[in-house]
Amino acid sequence: MSDAQEGDPVDAASRHVPVMLDEVLELLAPALAVPGAIHVDGTLGMGGHAEAVLEADPQVRLVGIDRDPQALDLAGERLARFGDRVTLVHAVNDEIDEVLEGLGLETVTSAFFDLGVSSLQLDETERGFAYAHDAPLDMRMDPTTGPTAADVLNTYEARDLSRVLSEYGEERFARKIAGAIVREREVTPFVTSGPLVELLRRTIPAATQKGGGHPAKRTFQALRIEVNEELSGWRRALPAALDRIAVGGRLAVLSFHSLEDRITKRGLAAGAASTTPPDLPVELPEHAPELRLLTRGALTPTESELGTNPRSASVRLRAAERIRVPRRTKGTVR
Repeated sequence: MSDAQEGDPVDAASRHVPVMLDEVLELLAPALAVPGAIHVDGTLGMGGHAEAVLEADPQVRLVGIDRDPQALDLAGERLARFGDRVTLVHAVNDEIDEVLEGLGLETVTSAFFDLGVSSLQLDETERGFAYAHDAPLDMRMDPTTGPTAADVLNTYEARDLSRVLSEYGEERFARKIAGAIVREREVTPFVTSGPLVELLRRTIPAATQKGGGHPAKRTFQALRIEVNEELSGWRRALPAALDRIAVGGRLAVLSFHSLEDRITKRGLAAGAASTTPPDLPVELPEHAPELRLLTRGALTPTESELGTNPRSASVRLRAAERIRVPRRTKGTVR
């Protein structure tokens, strides 16, 4: 989600540089200024964006959601000075309905999502997200539950591994890698990242490695997305969050991967389009657009931000405003 360097102090403010902070605050500002504003940060992380939102207006109440208990602890320390204006919840962002219902909130005035892996997760070697160190193949954003990356590698059939690597990592050599993984695990099951990285170095053609970046990049990305159900979760979370935004409220999303950005783009575009049947001569109120897009395409980081926060290179920022009551069509974004 943002930049931090290994060996930095453990406090969240020192480790977390919020990505595109000024742009996010500008897009959310009208909603944050509403009296009694309630803001949901659906991917709280180490609380950098949330802190800025709370500082922007002394009346804003924050509901911070994160699946990572360590992130919640660090963010809690960072945001402690805001007292009872802050409510933190251990949950996945597609559980936003349950979270808000549990707090007695029907609607909120704004919501923000900073998708993907966080600096905390990347920089904590033992979490297994980074391929630069030999570490346990975990990759769970919530280390208290669910299968690990090692479980995926050691139990998935070759065709399922190939699908994961191809769809989530956009890996050209997915089938070849999957076959190599299955053969390797029959001799020695995967436990740490080192053997997997070495297998990838042997399997991916040398010519591709010269110009294609680190050979493990796409495979590690794919495993992380699969382990945490990131894309399927976001397909559920986005419509659920949009349905909770009050009229005049706003939602902003930072995406670091083309696949999650595509889900965001389609979900916001669908809400901003009329659903009037083509054979109707006039647009009926119930078919009018629900959203107004606030960005033309996606905003990208400035050269200045890229210089101070290299991990922001791939980020895309999209936002929308709710302009009428939602149709409450639950489901997922395709």
